Amino acid sequence: MADNFNFELVSPERLLVSEQVKQVVIPATDGEMTVMAHHAPTMTTIKPGVVTVEFSTGRTTKYVVFGGFADITPTGCILLAESAVSVEDMNRDTLLKRIDAAKAELDDAEHHEHRTKLEHFLMELTHLNGVLMHG
Repeated sequence: MADNFNFELVSPERLLVSEQVKQVVIPATDGEMTVMAHHAPTMTTIKPGVVTVEFSTGRTTKYVVFGGFADITPTGCILLAESAVSVEDMNRDTLLKRIDAAKAELDDAEHHEHRTKLEHFLMELTHLNGVLMHG
């Protein structure tokens, strides 16, 4: 049987999760990453996406994050999200507003590097919107 480890999901607004879990799937910038107990120490940035948490009780919950940072150790994982909400609480209008805001910012962006980052962020938000619509 897999060992449990401590997982914390923190957003600027509140602590969403702080308990023992079997595994967590996070949307790391380099691709989806499954974190389990005894994971090698890792730090990674998070892109907009869905975090799937399998609690030690066997219950699974999904959260939408809009980027952030994860610190993974053999005994735990702390995900500091720019913004996070459970999938059930995710308001599609909120996501569409974020997409519109990113598009507006892109229209005003002058620097090539800034435009590239915004285009990438917009692509990730649009993908997330598709995942949630068909999820």
